[in-house]
Amino acid sequence: MRRILVDADGCPVVKIAINLAKEFQVPITLVKNHAHVLEDDYAEVVTVDITSDSADYYIVNRLSKGDIVITQDQGLAAMCLGRGAITLNQNGLVMDHQNIDGMLSSRHINRKLRNQGIYTSKPKKRDKSKDQEFEKTLRNILEDCKNPLLP
Repeated sequence: MRRILVDADGCPVVKIAINLAKEFQVPITLVKNHAHVLEDDYAEVVTVDITSDSADYYIVNRLSKGDIVITQDQGLAAMCLGRGAITLNQNGLVMDHQNIDGMLSSRHINRKLRNQGIYTSKPKKRDKSKDQEFEKTLRNILEDCKNPLLP
């Protein structure tokens, strides 16, 4: 059975993911560190150590082929893709084998520029359209998963 795993630290779409998991009767696991408080009657909430990448390794080590992973972390997405997961970010962008290399390359270049003090743009403020796009994408994935003819 497919399930949803959420890299829940700072994830703005946790409630949307839980609601869709309930609607489609899909298990969902929220992975967070001690610094965040999350509780839900439906979702399994797992608290990991606050050290760097603890949540990432927990998710990668427990996912199965076909699981759905929600993360803002492109490095985690790449590892999950290698294990056969479906990955999407908080804006509803599906990260797959066609786009992940370019995303990782951009992330690396931007990090180098920031370290040199060159790159200073800030992320845009989140609006409802991002939540709507995420919900639409996750709903489509879950509907496709119900079809036994699809991989």
